Amino acid sequence: MKIDIRSVHFDLSEESKQYLMTKIERIGYAKDMIVDLMFVFSLDAKSYKLEATANFRWGVQAHIQENAFEINPGIDVLMDKLENKIVREKEKIQEKK
Repeated sequence: MKIDIRSVHFDLSEESKQYLMTKIERIGYAKDMIVDLMFVFSLDAKSYKLEATANFRWGVQAHIQENAFEINPGIDVLMDKLENKIVREKEKIQEKK
């Protein structure tokens, strides 16, 4: 699983990057299902826009978006949504077998 983290209009702190990597470990079970995992964090006025895109091995792409006033709580919500998306996608594939 290739992970790409980008920040737009601000520099993502090393603590926030480390926090994100810790959260990504939660979805370690999906590393064989996901080819690319891309994160784009941007700062608009006073809030952060957090986006994650997961490209699955079977050609499906999942895009999740979250708005937050603080980066780390936003990462929590984004990762929860991403984990739910991964679980649903995994269930769809298992149903087809």
